[in-house]
Amino acid sequence: MSFSSDVKLELSKIVLKSKEQKYAELYGMLLFASRFTSREIVFKTENRYAADVFEQLLIELFSPIIEKQSDLNPANKATGLYKIMMIVPDECAAVYEFFGHNHFDINLKINRANLENDDLYIAFLRGVFMSCGSVTDPKKGYHLEMMVRHKTLSDNLLHFIGEIEVFSINPRVTPRKGNYLVYIKGSNNICDFLGYIGAGNSVMRIIETTAYKDLKNDLNRRQNSELSNIRKLADASAKQIRAINKISNSVGLDSIPAELKELAEIRLAYPEMSLKELSERLGISRSGANHRIERLYKYAEKLTEDKKNG
Repeated sequence: MSFSSDVKLELSKIVLKSKEQKYAELYGMLLFASRFTSREIVFKTENRYAADVFEQLLIELFSPIIEKQSDLNPANKATGLYKIMMIVPDECAAVYEFFGHNHFDINLKINRANLENDDLYIAFLRGVFMSCGSVTDPKKGYHLEMMVRHKTLSDNLLHFIGEIEVFSINPRVTPRKGNYLVYIKGSNNICDFLGYIGAGNSVMRIIETTAYKDLKNDLNRRQNSELSNIRKLADASAKQIRAINKISNSVGLDSIPAELKELAEIRLAYPEMSLKELSERLGISRSGANHRIERLYKYAEKLTEDKKNG
């Protein structure tokens, strides 16, 4: 199962405490269904749990005559397509009017009169997500979206989510193939939204996955940093050895001051030694060791200049 399916399975198991919550959740599913008019109500989904919730709420609250269809999804043979239809026009009109809509409406909008308190907001948004929502597997990214058929309705949903005071989520909307996607990005925002509508276990999965990814990224950064330090050490050691060999091959190490000869002999014996280790071996500070290295470079550079001039 996909992560979205797991989320909807979790949501489908929530026991609603009141009839008002049931109406609010069903309203969210109806308003964002494939068709919700005074003449036709059609709910289509790829998710069996969403289809079951819709059917149960519809029958419990309105007892209409319905027709159900299920088939393999032609786009993805591993999933099904579920379709639930109210087939009696008068019953469609009764449900439509119950939620405060009528056939004179030009644009379908969220009727706030159906949502009088926070508990009903939660149930409504849970129904919306069950109807048209999906969320990316946190292993792959952080993206939650709800596909809406009408521009006005998508703007309504955008503002509705943005007005909820318990979190600060600012969703966005974008057109997609004749529909409108209301989407939320970022693990924290998605966790806030899913936690709000009751998917606590799914939130924990996102948090655990995020923590694992952060730890993995931190280890990678450390490894990259260590590799970078190793490369820097190797480059510095190679540069020092080239200078030492130039002096040794030209005038011999006995010709340089004793403290530089000591440095040169230790570096030749231990090319992998860091500056810190080198300074400890010499019994001086890191800045002191670095100063000696700079003097060594100058001796080698002077030999090169003398050779050019000679």
